[in-house]
Amino acid sequence: MSRCGAQGGRRGRRARLLHRPVGRKGDFRRAADPARRTEGRSLAGGPPAAASCGASGGEAGEPGRKPVKPIRLGVNIDHVATLRNARGGAHPDPVRAAELAMSAGADGITAHLREDRRHIRDDDMRRLKDEIPLPLNFEMAATAEMLRIATEIRPHAVCLVPEKREERTTEGGLDAAGNRAMLTDYAAALKAAGARVSLFIDPDPKQIEAAAAIGAPVIEIHTGTYQQACDSTTNARIKNELQLIRDGAARASSLGLEVHAGHGLNFHNVQPVAAITEIVELNIGHFLIGEALFMGLAESVKEMKRLMQDARTGRLY
Repeated sequence: MSRCGAQGGRRGRRARLLHRPVGRKGDFRRAADPARRTEGRSLAGGPPAAASCGASGGEAGEPGRKPVKPIRLGVNIDHVATLRNARGGAHPDPVRAAELAMSAGADGITAHLREDRRHIRDDDMRRLKDEIPLPLNFEMAATAEMLRIATEIRPHAVCLVPEKREERTTEGGLDAAGNRAMLTDYAAALKAAGARVSLFIDPDPKQIEAAAAIGAPVIEIHTGTYQQACDSTTNARIKNELQLIRDGAARASSLGLEVHAGHGLNFHNVQPVAAITEIVELNIGHFLIGEALFMGLAESVKEMKRLMQDARTGRLY
């Protein structure tokens, strides 16, 4: 078994279509076990203590095990807008992508309105709020301009993230400990506008404790370093990064924070993170949009949800 994914086969009408390799990890195939192809299985049962990307686990639901919370999937549609903006015009429409994700079982839609508008634009955010009946998670930097837009649009949730013009994507977590006073003001203003505020931070105890002090009810743990470890050849590094996420989630939960996670998650590395019971939501975008080129967006979303739910019930591949 590889560290970040195991072998198996695709269910239903996709059973004969083999998923192409992701990175160096090989085909993503699963055993043709009818029980594993069943839609809508119960989420009861405890998760395994997965040791690395794709670690194996037994069936959940044994007597004496406590039920675990379901886990939500927020689909980030930023890179549908990236593709649209590469050519100009209105196609592909990120709002249509959000509709497809919703029909495939997404629990929420995430979009990042960056200062340079490199993908999502102001009108996209307004349309997502007005046309999609799922919770909208508005990712933004802590700037006066973004605060004004967010208080106008009034999304369900706002995730404060670090932002640099020169970066291709968000490179790490917010320094909540070093910007406590400023972030406290932003969190208060956003909460006054009706938004549920989260901070995108690394699984560092100092940052988690700062988030609690700031008054944000939610944190999103940055999983990008874990993803980089899964792409490396060092098992010890994978285990270490995963343990940091586990410990961070446990610490945040003990402080009364709701815990989300995201960045760099894919079919091969998502399950050990989804198995952490304190984590109640994963936000995933780039991989799902990329995978949509090969299997369609709806199938990409469905497969990710299946893997997440199976991890919750103790089925790891």
